[in-house]
Amino acid sequence: MKGDAVLDRTQPGRNPRSSGWRLLWPEHRGTAILVAIIIIAGTVIGGHLYGRYLSSIDLAEREAQLEQLRAESQKQKRDIDGKSQQLTTLQDKLTKTQAALDAIMPSANTYNINPNQTLILGDGHLVVGLVGPPANDSVLLSINGKTQPVAAGQTLSIAPDAATKCQINLQSFDVFRAVVVATCAAVKPQ
Repeated sequence: MKGDAVLDRTQPGRNPRSSGWRLLWPEHRGTAILVAIIIIAGTVIGGHLYGRYLSSIDLAEREAQLEQLRAESQKQKRDIDGKSQQLTTLQDKLTKTQAALDAIMPSANTYNINPNQTLILGDGHLVVGLVGPPANDSVLLSINGKTQPVAAGQTLSIAPDAATKCQINLQSFDVFRAVVVATCAAVKPQ
């Protein structure tokens, strides 16, 4: 029976226990645990150091990006300040130009009346004057010889004669003038 025979090919001078992993033998178990601890500790320390290296690279990139964003932000703030100043200048020019245009060509039926000045308005049907300096909330207007206080935004209906009806609206006033809109129309028979 050739198939049942086990062949021993171990060399005659060699001990069967000397082959394989000697660290796994019971007498070397302490050394094996120490080697495993050293390998694990080395891996952990190496991973930690590698992680710190990677984070320092990311941190440097982040710092560079933050510095770039700060510079862009400051540039945009300067641009906004410049645009704001330019807008303020343009608004001031527009206000001055509009005031000059209004002085040259006032709106239809709109009149600027200075203190103690009288104007003939409403196609000659009204004589309106600003009497004295204005009060805090109203001015005194003399309309066809009758003095009455008028507040800004107030509209007065006046009938200088039976065939005409006029409206006077005080748009605004200040210390130097009153802005009045005066219109007159013929009364429609009923």
